[in-house]
Amino acid sequence: MSEALNIAYEAIDETNGGESASTRRRFVGGAAAALGGMGLLGLSQAENAMAKNDAKTILNIAATAEVLATIVNTVGNERVTLDDVTKRNIEAAAREELIHYQVLTKSLGAKPATKMIWVPDSVFASPEGLLNTLVAGDQIFINAYLIGTTAFAKAKEKKFARFTGEFMGAEAVHRALALQSLGQLGNDRAFMAFEFTKIETAVTLLQQAGFGFGKEGATPGAFYNFDEVSARTPDPAGVNTRTPR
Repeated sequence: MSEALNIAYEAIDETNGGESASTRRRFVGGAAAALGGMGLLGLSQAENAMAKNDAKTILNIAATAEVLATIVNTVGNERVTLDDVTKRNIEAAAREELIHYQVLTKSLGAKPATKMIWVPDSVFASPEGLLNTLVAGDQIFINAYLIGTTAFAKAKEKKFARFTGEFMGAEAVHRALALQSLGQLGNDRAFMAFEFTKIETAVTLLQQAGFGFGKEGATPGAFYNFDEVSARTPDPAGVNTRTPR
């Protein structure tokens, strides 16, 4: 049972302290049904699933995802014809993803599973292909960093939780700007909600989209070497707060 549900049940029990034990049990039982209908019992199950996410796996998957993101933003900026505002945003995103990778590997001890990424040709075939890929990818990254923040907070790893929280915020901005460039509402979410609870799901979703990690993906594409691509990643002067606070 989650800590949130325990608190809720304790409050119900305390409020009805003058009632008999059987009556208090009935109130708690009714509350359980109501909370379940509101989705809070689902939240409890999600928390249980997230408890299985270990720090090493979270950090390594995050570093691998940043390898992919640096490549997609850098090469997309080079190959896809974009309007000036979108181009500037993607240049900045490319540098920010590279900074995330550097912090993950140098400060948090993460190790990417591979630096060779198979990217589908469709990603660079049109502005829509690139921008839709960024929207979907950034949503996966947002979810992954939320998992990290939750797991690290539970483990009392304050520094790690703070870093992943800050990374998630940047990924949300990237998603919003890509949506806006597609002519859609960028700030379409009041909450960056969980869509999956196991960190490994991030890898599965990216593979389903055609990306390959150290091996060919499921759709036509090509390999890109992170070390080669990151050497030419744009470095806009406007990108600031380059270190977590």
